[in-house]
Amino acid sequence: MKIRLLLLAFVCLTGRLHAQNVSALTEDGAWCWFSDPRAIYTNDKNGQVVTGWVTKSGDIVAASLDLESGKTARKTLYTKLEIDDHDNPAFLQLPDKTILTQYTWHGGSKDGMGVIQNTTLEPLDVATFSDSIVFKPQTAALLTKFKRETYTYANPFILSAENNKVYSFGRWVGFKPNFITSTDNGKTWSDPVVVITSKALDTNNRPYVKYYSDGKSKIHLIFTDGHPNSEPLNSVYYCYYDKGAFWRADGTKIANIDQLPFNPSDATIVYKATPETGKAWIFDIVIDQKGRPVVAYTRYPTNENHQYYYTVFDGKKWHDHHLIDSGKWFPQTPEGKREREENYSGGLTIDPLDPSIVYFSHEVDSVFEISKGETKDLGKTWKITPVTRNSKLDNVRPVVPRYKKKGDKTVLLWMQNRKYVHYTDYDTRIVWKELTSR
Repeated sequence: MKIRLLLLAFVCLTGRLHAQNVSALTEDGAWCWFSDPRAIYTNDKNGQVVTGWVTKSGDIVAASLDLESGKTARKTLYTKLEIDDHDNPAFLQLPDKTILTQYTWHGGSKDGMGVIQNTTLEPLDVATFSDSIVFKPQTAALLTKFKRETYTYANPFILSAENNKVYSFGRWVGFKPNFITSTDNGKTWSDPVVVITSKALDTNNRPYVKYYSDGKSKIHLIFTDGHPNSEPLNSVYYCYYDKGAFWRADGTKIANIDQLPFNPSDATIVYKATPETGKAWIFDIVIDQKGRPVVAYTRYPTNENHQYYYTVFDGKKWHDHHLIDSGKWFPQTPEGKREREENYSGGLTIDPLDPSIVYFSHEVDSVFEISKGETKDLGKTWKITPVTRNSKLDNVRPVVPRYKKKGDKTVLLWMQNRKYVHYTDYDTRIVWKELTSR
């Protein structure tokens, strides 16, 4: 009995410890996981993370976190854009150490449409973000061909091997992945190019894409046929951009830029959905030290059973392994109503500097908690340890900031939900925690 009581006391103490050392960046903030990087490490000598969010009143906010002192700074970029967590800003450090951010309305309407951009006036100082510039990446010819004008998400990257050309990707003309480029740090932009489309144009079909760049010459993409609510066999594909063309995992060419767009089936299949194994959605991609793509995605054998998978391409084949069953969706479905976003998993993120480490949100005793997974065999087996436990609020959509460098402290950021009914009806905060390296 004494041993059992001591064990119970230890478990309770451990739960309290897990709840400690979590700090709030903001008490009012939300984000999605398709406008990225939504958090980046900068080159600040003290260690700094820049991130941003959407408030419950629809303001777009940027913030910095000094990892040495824990001090934060913030700037409201756009007041009352709209109440929608799809609109979170994404960030890019430019060669002169100023920070560029981009974000959009969710699709847009007569009240507002396009890509919105701000750039800091001083290096690494979010308090100096400029006024907002709104522009619409489109041409009359592209709209004639792809029919639909809409702007959701922005994903900016820079390639040093192309004289620091900036690329920005989003779901724009045709309801499809597009990209634009800039050779002057975002002051002007090229006409857009549609990257991926359905074989027969369907302006209701929308491939979802996650991007990762090495900052040198390559931009890696994982993407799906469409939305899992609309595609019963939603599969996962991979390709990468390099030297003016898009390539499969085995190094064979899909298309030059002037031959775009291509179809999902033209790329490398990561996961082919079946009725038995379930449709899929995507969460993260990074590249390991050997240059191999590492992918985190979710399978849905049923909408109530969300399964996390981790897969690595070894140069010949994908090592595709189950990580954990994560529970079901996290939105708080109103009683008597059907859940509108049945495939909103808690989410997972890969450590970009050590892709053998994954952080993921999953149900533990009816609450979404964060755990850490470590693998030494490309995902075949896992050591899982808790990051949070005994939480009163759901912990979802974790992210390790991109551009992590050797020597940077490992920081994890995520959303805590006081309320999350829908992406337009939420009361959430953004928190962070410094994690010890293994």
